[in-house]
This record gives sequence, structure tokens and C-alpha cells, in this order.
Amino acid sequence: MKEMLFALLHIDGWSEFAWVVTGLAAQMAFASRFLVQWIASERAGRSHIPIAFWYLSIVGGTLLLAYALYRRDVVFILGQSTGLIVYLRNLVLIHREARQPVPLADPPAG
Repeated sequence: MKEMLFALLHIDGWSEFAWVVTGLAAQMAFASRFLVQWIASERAGRSHIPIAFWYLSIVGGTLLLAYALYRRDVVFILGQSTGLIVYLRNLVLIHREARQPVPLADPPAG
């Protein structure tokens, strides 16, 4: 059974199997962010990107980057590392905006 699984996945041992599982979990986390965004947009009745989208992007992107580093795939490494910068920057901007004091409204004229 083990030999058949390893042959199917084109891997040599349990260490590589663990990396394949990590890569698959990373891809699932990364892909789930679109489902989260879709549901949030449907609920809002407009296009909406919830904060969970960015956290899933970071989790999935980080795990995919680790997998890409293990595979030594320069294209994959560049794509994931630059994406992580964008995801982190968006979270910084979101949290910065959340800390801004809300201006008081002018009293009604009258």
C-alpha cells in the first residue's frame, strides 16, 4: 500500500509525503480565501474583501512558500514571496485604519 501511494505521488519516502501533505493543505488554505470572499460579498450585496481573506492569504502563502523552497522552484518562490508582501501590507493598512479616531459629526444646524 505504501509503495503504491509513493509511486502514485512520485515520491521516495515519508519525508516527501509530509511535504506533499503540507503543499496540499497550503493550497486548500490559499484557495479557501476565495470562498470566504465570495460568501462575504454575497452577504454584503457588493464586492467585499473581509480581513479573513488576507489572513488566509498569509497562511496559505507562507506554507506554499515553504513548499516551494523545499522543491527549489524559483518561479514558485518569487511568486509566493512577493504575494506575501502584498498580503502583509494590506493587513498593516487595515489595522492602521482601524486605529484612526472616528471624527465627531458636526451638530445638526438649526
